Amino acid sequence: MTATVQAPFALGTHALTALLGEWRHGGRAHAELAEKLRLLLIDGRIRSGTRLPAEREIAAALGVSRTTIVSAYRRLRERGILYSVQGSGSVLALPPTSAHDDTALPLEIDFSKGTPPAWTELPTFAARALQHLPERMATGGIDLFGLPELRERIAARFTERGAPTSPENILITLGAQHAIALVARTLLGRADRVVVETPGYPHALDAFLSAGARLVASPLTPRGTDARHLEDTMRDARPSLVYLMPDFHNPTGSSLADADRERLLRASSRTGTPLLVDETTAELDIDRPGTTTPFAAFPSHGASLITVGSVSKTVWSGLRIGWIRADRHLIERFALARPAADMGNSVVDQLMATEILPEMPRLLRQRAAQLGVGRDHAVSLLRELLPAWEVPDVHGGLALWVGLGAPLSSALVLSARGRGVTITSGSRFGIDGAFERNIRIPFTAPIPTLTEGIGRLAAAWAAVGTADAGPGRRGAAAEAAFVV
Repeated sequence: MTATVQAPFALGTHALTALLGEWRHGGRAHAELAEKLRLLLIDGRIRSGTRLPAEREIAAALGVSRTTIVSAYRRLRERGILYSVQGSGSVLALPPTSAHDDTALPLEIDFSKGTPPAWTELPTFAARALQHLPERMATGGIDLFGLPELRERIAARFTERGAPTSPENILITLGAQHAIALVARTLLGRADRVVVETPGYPHALDAFLSAGARLVASPLTPRGTDARHLEDTMRDARPSLVYLMPDFHNPTGSSLADADRERLLRASSRTGTPLLVDETTAELDIDRPGTTTPFAAFPSHGASLITVGSVSKTVWSGLRIGWIRADRHLIERFALARPAADMGNSVVDQLMATEILPEMPRLLRQRAAQLGVGRDHAVSLLRELLPAWEVPDVHGGLALWVGLGAPLSSALVLSARGRGVTITSGSRFGIDGAFERNIRIPFTAPIPTLTEGIGRLAAAWAAVGTADAGPGRRGAAAEAAFVV
């Protein structure tokens, strides 16, 4: 089987070394290197069609012999994912999809996406929304700010939570990820620093990198955000933006105390650093003791605060409605920046969200009960089948940030794929290859799927470090994994 590879993208030695992170874990060096490169391709962190550094160059950077690199590259060629292109060296690429390729087990269970099932009442509200469509068809249909009534309802929900907000402070977006990317490309320039918590949400980190920014890590502690460290980093690094997920953080599930929220607002005011607060998971409370206050409800102390949120984690990931709350002059800047990438939101989706928002308190109660059942089942099963793993207690969110006790996350991911399970390595949530000792396990799937999937993970873990990682090990998926 051959692949057509055109205009390969060159990956530098420094960038590749950072992506590899902790790739050694006691086995044969060439095999471990090949498997980590394979995972980076599957994860999408190395794009398909990338030219790898020359063998001598990467050997010197990694401190291994050239023979090790030659053997690793040979192993990847045998897997069908490394090709020699005349004038371009060795190119790493996903194989073309083939209806006759049966070397890999179908990936039946997807633990890469922490998305709850759609709200069962969604069709009812879609029907209500369509009743209002005829009156909207007289307009041009393009609005960079969003429907006025939807902006009013989102503003009202902020006000109800203690953060007085007017519709002029709201911009409707195509989900929270679109909101983050819009903020990034509007406010950031090349080489601007962005402080991010690590581990963190991969696609938010990708959005900042795509805008040309440099990431500055503020590591999370076992209890969550280290507000003092973050404050010191803001003072010393003088970043252009700080990105936070203060409630049921993805992937750790931690939440930030009110005192620390106010502390960071004061630090933002002193340094002039805008805070980008991601509330995508903020309303996924299962049984949190006590309450927290939204950032927007605190006195700003002169800080520039930008809040993003969406209905994708509460209602349905297929309803692409998100929002930005910010000062009016920023909302206008964000709207003016949109036409370069999009021309606004679907009117039908906005009408649906407008109908749904008044029902959110009832929906959130149902969602909390549903997520609580999934969390309890996943925790119980993990502690029974994998007692050596560190399984945290979380009070909300969508996933568990599990400690493996060894830097074997990438090896586990590949072993799991051989058993039909897609899961994302811990290093996908970090910078420079960190978090090989962790893996994120969502608890949003139906109970039978959780039971089967965790059972397969236990079998995959037992196989890690042995020669057999299960059926399908020879094949590489023809698609890169996508983490949500």
